Amino acid sequence: MLRYVVVGSGYRAEYFGRIARTYPDLFKAMYLCRSGEKAALMTARTGAAASTDEEECLAFGPDFVVIAVDRGHMAEVIARWAEKGLPLVAETPVGETMEQLNAIWALGRDGARIVSCEQYFRQPVLSAGLFAVGDGLIGTPSSMYISLLHDYHAASLIRRALQVPVGEGFTVCGRSMKNTVVQTDSRSGAILDGRRDTVERMTALITFESGKSAVYDFSPVQYRSFIRSRHVIVRGDEGEWSDTAVYYTADTGEPQRLFLTAGIPEAYRCLDTQALRDRRRSWQDELMPDTVQDEFAIATILLDMDKYIHGGPSPYPLEDALEDAYFWCLLRQAAERPLEAIRSGRMPWHPCGARE
Repeated sequence: MLRYVVVGSGYRAEYFGRIARTYPDLFKAMYLCRSGEKAALMTARTGAAASTDEEECLAFGPDFVVIAVDRGHMAEVIARWAEKGLPLVAETPVGETMEQLNAIWALGRDGARIVSCEQYFRQPVLSAGLFAVGDGLIGTPSSMYISLLHDYHAASLIRRALQVPVGEGFTVCGRSMKNTVVQTDSRSGAILDGRRDTVERMTALITFESGKSAVYDFSPVQYRSFIRSRHVIVRGDEGEWSDTAVYYTADTGEPQRLFLTAGIPEAYRCLDTQALRDRRRSWQDELMPDTVQDEFAIATILLDMDKYIHGGPSPYPLEDALEDAYFWCLLRQAAERPLEAIRSGRMPWHPCGARE
């Protein structure tokens, strides 16, 4: 059984306690909170023990520590816990400024074990689409349209789908716009009173040195809305992945269509639940990331930590997490300088041989 301490008491921090409650034979969690009131709240909501005493949490004997604070304090808290020598699973992003990203890389270079909790590519249907692309079903991927995830999450999916390595140069050209939309959904449930909000939409063209490209088109309202859809399209020379279907060319030259099955990989079948089975049975054509899939995807990262803490590969390497956050930094620059081509540079975490 893996034991972990969760530093934080916000919405995302709750996921880790609920995961331990869902899989009691695999995980045991404890929370470190800033106040007794928050500690009591986390225990009430997740069933996990909670404390305001750091030493008590360390006495719990965690195999690793989950950092689930707000992104404004993420880099600072990572740095403080890295000093204790325990492996860390950090919520995204690992930093929000170039100074912070460089500091986090220095920690990793000096031996800190930092894993990013980037989970979206592990969600069942997205994982199935990426597998089809990686298996060569659409040939060589060359372009992409993504209107599904924000910022660093989108960067992760773009690089995986287009098979772009960390360190490949790219340019970002885009603009941010504001639109009015009727709110229909929220974390606490449906909204049916017709209220309207002004929301931001960022559209950008990302062009890589290899010639591959991606169009990023996203507004935060898409995460919870019944009137805003979500899409991902990856095009290759022999076909395309479009949301929950793959179009491809058979060896005979005949065009084919394959509907993706949101299956559970063998390595993670111990994480299957009735809720996941119900979700797969009722799968719709439209992409809809939800809490059930999110918790499964995060649980796979936690499960993979067992191999990592014993010398195995990282569930999500620090270099990838830093590259995702770096993309987000350039995306913000593009929003501030509309339609200007913002060019990436050589970063300390880029492998030898990446362009200057």
